[in-house]
Amino acid sequence: MIDSIREVFEGAAAKWLSAVDAEPKRSNQHEIGGLPSVGFKRYLGEPSKGTVRPFPATMAYIGEDEDEEPEVVRDTVSWYDSRSNKEHRSPEYRLYYRTNPVTERIGEGDLMVIAKAHDDSLAIIFAAPDSAAAAQLQHIFGFGDLADRFEAATMPGATLTLPLKLLLEELGIVMIQPEDAVNDLDVVLRRFPDRFPSTSDFSCLARELHPADPLADPDLSLLGWMEREEALFRAYERNIVAERLREGFREDVEEFIRFSLSVHNRRKSRVGHAFENHLEAVFQAHGLRFEKGSPKRVTENKSKPDFLFPGFPEYHDLTFPTSRLFLLGAKTTCKERWRQVLAEGKRLRTKYLATLEPGISKTHTDEMLAQNLQLVIPEPVHSSYTEAQQEQIIAVRGFIDRVKAA
Repeated sequence: MIDSIREVFEGAAAKWLSAVDAEPKRSNQHEIGGLPSVGFKRYLGEPSKGTVRPFPATMAYIGEDEDEEPEVVRDTVSWYDSRSNKEHRSPEYRLYYRTNPVTERIGEGDLMVIAKAHDDSLAIIFAAPDSAAAAQLQHIFGFGDLADRFEAATMPGATLTLPLKLLLEELGIVMIQPEDAVNDLDVVLRRFPDRFPSTSDFSCLARELHPADPLADPDLSLLGWMEREEALFRAYERNIVAERLREGFREDVEEFIRFSLSVHNRRKSRVGHAFENHLEAVFQAHGLRFEKGSPKRVTENKSKPDFLFPGFPEYHDLTFPTSRLFLLGAKTTCKERWRQVLAEGKRLRTKYLATLEPGISKTHTDEMLAQNLQLVIPEPVHSSYTEAQQEQIIAVRGFIDRVKAA
């Protein structure tokens, strides 16, 4: 199981891109300089005079639109000495990149992270300034304050939480391996021999195979169950998909595309349902009374909150004190969907949003605070936020305590 960033990468560096780095009109070359100043040459080596050293690279761009999926391409970049043909001049090493869908999007002010993997490949990731992704990447690799010159990463050895692993997975960096659950694959196949189970059934199995104590530590239990389910799902999915690929598609391109989309969509939708399932198990363990939204369980305008404490009859009873009502939305990532929660319970001034998303930008957390939306985030994820932000968020245990005290 991959737990820390050090298990994947030897080292990393980052900077805010200058115009010369990113914009063709300001530079005749697609080149990045300055890496030797932070010791990165030890990872890339010293090419022989007049030669170029190629590196396979996974390149990704994460834009300002948080609902847009990252742009990811596989390409090759080149490391060379731009002064190799000049006698009596000290070497000047540069990284050359080609035009591709990622590099066409980069611009002045974007964050650039370059990381050298143990398998001799590179990950080159760009993110829009003042974005959640930029903050998350800085946290993952351990960067301090950045400028337009490269800074070396501290490469923290702390265990990465599942949300950070999922972010890296979106960028084409493998962090969750089906092998993590291979010992339990036989159990999954016996329980679900020929079909994908419902998310609730799969979540139950994950909790069964990952014993935890939600009473003693609801935050750690929640994350442990989520990570176990993700590994189990990847192992089971690989088995089912491999069987389907062996059957073949008889050169039916449309059928293959439909199958590929179904795999992709199942992965995306499953995580959100799993999050709700495990939250429900935590609340049940603590004996909390709650109901989930459904076509027959609604608030105003037929809104269906993810969780309402203690329930919908109490919400619609205008004599029931609002101080004892709690509305909780559950979103694995907030993005722009957090605003949906604001309209789901007009009786309540303060609403709650449980999320796994690390390092949401201060701009967004300040806006949430202004809208009386209280973030509920598992305690191990808090370190991805600034100290000021951490004062504004509560852990799952903190939310449970508030409901119990009402």
